Amino acid sequence: TEQCLLNRNRNAHLGKAEVERQLGDYLGVDTVIWLPRGFAFDETDGHVDDICCFVRPGVVVLSWTDNREDPQYDIVREAEAVLRSARDARGRALEVHRLPHPLPIEMTPEESDGVDRLDSTWARPAGNRIAASYINYYPGNSVVVVPQFGCDLDVKAKRTLAELFPDHRIVGIENSREILLGGGNVACITLPVYAPQRR
Repeated sequence: TEQCLLNRNRNAHLGKAEVERQLGDYLGVDTVIWLPRGFAFDETDGHVDDICCFVRPGVVVLSWTDNREDPQYDIVREAEAVLRSARDARGRALEVHRLPHPLPIEMTPEESDGVDRLDSTWARPAGNRIAASYINYYPGNSVVVVPQFGCDLDVKAKRTLAELFPDHRIVGIENSREILLGGGNVACITLPVYAPQRR
């Protein structure tokens, strides 16, 4: 997202064109689609892996909420508008699917007390909303590993991903909230390594 990669605390010395050039050099991409913002409560300044993910070329899935009271409401609509007007490297319009956004999850006093804090880490006080998202899944060769948060939307999220990945087994990580307390989730802790592509 622009919020993340163009943030002055991250790449203050780089402009958008230079970031795009480096993404091309390191990842082999020809086209960069910039979403303005990421998840409202993401302490990493809006990493894209909480809001949107490519399913396959030309197909993306976007975290979605219809709750007007959720700060994510405007953010996902803004992202959807960008995605629907974007074209991929082959000039195709993107097929955009919506994945439900979990209900708000707040850190409990017990969880807050159990998080070790170093000088360089964010405080995690009780009552703070934590960045729960089903988009933070890991797509393997034959499996999709998706966070689960112990709510009714877990089933809907797995069902939606099963439709998007018909040849994959969908595996839910029960109580992935424990991972989330550390500031990330399934995609964050897997860090896939992709095969290099010739340009």
